[in-house]
Parts: sequence; structure tokens; C-alpha cells
Amino acid sequence: MKTIAVEETVVKRKLTFGQWMNTDTVAGYVFALPFIVGFLAMMAVPMLLSFYYSFTDFNMLTSPTFIGFDNYVRMWNDMRFRNSVSVTFRFVFFSVPVRLVFGLMLAYVLTRKTKGVHFYRSIYYLPTLIGGSIAVALVWGQLFQNQGVINVMLGAFGLDGVNWFGNPNNALWPLIFMSVWQFGSSMIIFAAGLKDIPETYYEAAEIDGANKWRIFFSITIPCLTPIILYNLVMQTIAAFMTFTQAFIITGGGPADSTNFLALYIYNHAFNWFNMGYASAMSWVLLTMVGVSTAFIMWTSKKWTFYANE
Repeated sequence: MKTIAVEETVVKRKLTFGQWMNTDTVAGYVFALPFIVGFLAMMAVPMLLSFYYSFTDFNMLTSPTFIGFDNYVRMWNDMRFRNSVSVTFRFVFFSVPVRLVFGLMLAYVLTRKTKGVHFYRSIYYLPTLIGGSIAVALVWGQLFQNQGVINVMLGAFGLDGVNWFGNPNNALWPLIFMSVWQFGSSMIIFAAGLKDIPETYYEAAEIDGANKWRIFFSITIPCLTPIILYNLVMQTIAAFMTFTQAFIITGGGPADSTNFLALYIYNHAFNWFNMGYASAMSWVLLTMVGVSTAFIMWTSKKWTFYANE
């Protein structure tokens, strides 16, 4: 009896597997194969290798030597690493909120029923398409030179020019301004969220005598909190990985005032050939991003409103 039961179970499993491997399933895996191969080749395998290298002394010229947690211990005594973490957090803290505010303001204006709104929406989205390029970074650097357009405009208003890239206290601000200038992606998402808010909410508020400010903060903002959460998470992750602006415009200077952690990792890996140490710092950066995202998601329970709740 037990033998018969086992044979029946095997037959059922074969039938289940045969049913599972039907034509649609095979076709789905075939179409997903490019993504699967790309993910394994460009993401999964490099991440596993970097995790291994983080425990080694590896200069890419000789075979890696296992050294345990020495790379992670080294970070505690590396003042440049501590400074790069501080610079990165300051950049995230100032750039992300201002970027979201600008994106929301423009989205609110550009969702009003006005002539040419689609044209203006495209114009404001344009910096996001080209803002991360090397050419734009070079142009942006020229704008903030001592004799650049920004200082010329300040002089036209009777103000003294600012030594943007020569003073460690000022060098980070042009990079923050450039990041804020690239608010197009969040603006488009905010605009989509604004259109999804039911008009009946606004009509009821107007009947009750609420003014525009009260409507904005009591209806628009609460209904947009899921969109705000999404943009906040995505923009925070992007800000932590900022690299191009500092690499092209300042090179991390002056006095490491713009030495983002991503730039510091790059220098150790490809300029100083400390791939093991760079891999360890990469995992610390990943941990920072993960913890920051988890903190945002945890706090979102207190301020995010969903329509089905």
C-alpha cells in the first residue's frame, strides 16, 4: 500500500510539473531571460564578489588576500572616510527636501487648467533628462566660477561675489543647487498624484468655506502623502549615490568639502587600487541607504494617508 501511495504521489508531482511547464510559462521565462541574465551578470554576481573582496587586501594586480574585518576596522580610523560620510549626509539632508518642495510647487502650478501647460511641463522636465551628463556638470561649474554668471548677477544687485569653489564652506552649495535643478522626475510623479485626487474633496471644502491654503494643507498634502513617500525614498537613494557632479566639477575639493562617499569609493578602487577597502566602503554605503530607507518607511506609518484606510 505504501508503494502504491508513493507512486501516486510521484505521478501527481510529474503531472503538476508538466502542467506548470506549459507553453505560456516557457514563453514567459524566455522573454524574461535577458533581464535574468543581465541581473546576474551586472548585479548579483558583482555584489557577491564585492562582498568577498571587502574581507580581502586586493589591488586588482595580484590575487586577493583574506584579511578578515581589517578593512571595516580601518574605516574607524580613516578621517577622510568619516568626512565623506558627513558630507554625503549633509548633501542628502539639504538637497532632497528642497528638491521635493520645488517639484511639488511646480507640479501644483502646472496641473492648473492654463494654456500651454504641456509645453511648460516638458520644459521643466528637460533638466532631469540632461542634468546628470558630464557636459551639463562642466557648464554648471562655469556658472559658479569667480567670474561666472552667478557672481555677475550678484554684482548687478550690488552684492559681492562668492568664492564658491575656493572656500570649503561654500563648495557644497552649487552641487546642492544643481541637484535641486533636476526636480523634473518628482514633478511628473507629483502631477500624476494631483490629478488622482477626487474633485469632490475640493468641492466639499469650498462649500464649507475653506480657503486655498486650508484646502492645500488639509486635502492636497494628505492625499499626496503616498506620492511624497515614494519620491522621498527614491530621491534619498539617488542623493546617497551622487557622484558625477563632484567628480567633474570639484574633484572632491577643496579640502574634501565635496568628497562624497561614492567619489571616495571610486578613488580608492580605480585611482589608488585599493579594491578591497573600496568594496568594504561600498557595503557600508549600501547599509546607510538601507537604514535610511527603513527609517523613512517606519516613520511613514505616522504621516502617510491611504484612501482605503
